[in-house]
Amino acid sequence: MSGLEWLMPEGMSTAVFLALLGSSFIASLITVAFGIGGGGLLLAIMAVLVPPAALIPTHGVIQIGSNLGRALITFRHIFWPALPAFTVGSVIGAALGGALVVNLPPEWVQIGVGGFVLWSVLGRPPRQVRDWPGIVGAISTFLTMFFGATGLFVATYTKSQDLPRHAHVATHAALMTVQHGLKTIAFGLLGFAFSHWWGFVAAMIAAGFVGTLVGKLFLNRMDDTKFRFALNTVLILLSLRLIWGGLSQLMAG
Repeated sequence: MSGLEWLMPEGMSTAVFLALLGSSFIASLITVAFGIGGGGLLLAIMAVLVPPAALIPTHGVIQIGSNLGRALITFRHIFWPALPAFTVGSVIGAALGGALVVNLPPEWVQIGVGGFVLWSVLGRPPRQVRDWPGIVGAISTFLTMFFGATGLFVATYTKSQDLPRHAHVATHAALMTVQHGLKTIAFGLLGFAFSHWWGFVAAMIAAGFVGTLVGKLFLNRMDDTKFRFALNTVLILLSLRLIWGGLSQLMAG
């Protein structure tokens, strides 16, 4: 008996539980230090270790805690004009996503999101991304109901605002808190039994918050130029990974 059984869902080993806690810590550290990337990394690891039916709902709740913690410690830097329209759009996206019975093909979602983000980094972000946060909220929240991690898509909006590094991290965290909160409500209404996973989710959020605090130390030591370079590099690498993953699934099929 490891003493951790009360935190672990039935069937999960101690080794897997500890590996997931470490992943949550690292994912949060990466997201704070470089502005993006941790949510997708955590989703990829959880996809291997967590049952498929629980993957997207539990990842969403964990991301609420991770993003809320990040938003709170950078609260004074949040770019508040983005929140109202994004929230309205996210409500629409969650409602539409929850109403659909047939899932979008994940490989095409990966290719589409990866290609869009790559275009936004290397070219000029579309006006709809720069000026219409409601559209970003609706599309990204719709996609996250099926795909899980759409922080890349939301990051195209925060990046297009040309915010200083602390404001970018704070605003992205606030927007993703709204998105994952609405997604979790939608899954609850659809009948997912979150009660079996609360201990696990709480432990993952706690590990992620420690990662957030450590990641902020790295953020404080960067300047805005280095931060933008790091952000663009991470966005490009993750976009290429998404596109390659989608193409690989298509070729395998």
